Amino acid sequence: MQRHYILGYGSLISSESRAKTGETGQVWPVKLHGFERHWSVMSPELGMSTVAIVQAEDKFCNGVLIEVAEDQFPLFDEREQGYHRAQIDKQQLQAYQDEPLPEGTYWAYHTNEIVHPCVNYPITLSYVDVILSGCFEHGDAFITDFLSLTRGWHGPLINDRPMPVYPRAQPDLATERLNRLLAPVSTLSMNELAITYES
Repeated sequence: MQRHYILGYGSLISSESRAKTGETGQVWPVKLHGFERHWSVMSPELGMSTVAIVQAEDKFCNGVLIEVAEDQFPLFDEREQGYHRAQIDKQQLQAYQDEPLPEGTYWAYHTNEIVHPCVNYPITLSYVDVILSGCFEHGDAFITDFLSLTRGWHGPLINDRPMPVYPRAQPDLATERLNRLLAPVSTLSMNELAITYES
């Protein structure tokens, strides 16, 4: 039976977030060559920006290779509305660990055009928090790479934790560690970052 894998490079990095959409199997932290990750307006109806990848020679981003059964694809396609799902080549993938990557067909949701975040469609902390909590599952190098390999942090950013804009927000997250990571890349002050979710 043919095995399929989706490259998650945003909120799909988070195991809790993936579980809200469908059933997935094992994951492998990887670098994807030939694509660059940007903040972009992908689903205007959300009222916020998300991350997207666009083809870019000599660039790469990081993410997780997620085993997904073919019958789960409609669920993930619906989640990733506004993106194109396209096949990627195994040669574009490099594992963080030395273990070999599984055999199968690899997919990534990408865009052909970046639409920069703006005041009406800002980057929201409720979404960033979910991604970073997922990055914690894969170690410090993975977290550092996510922050440094994502373009567009200078775009409008809001702390929406008291009233999350992102529909799959995780309000139970502890935010102190997230704030320390965000401080160097964020346009928000530490006081602005310190506002957390209401219990």
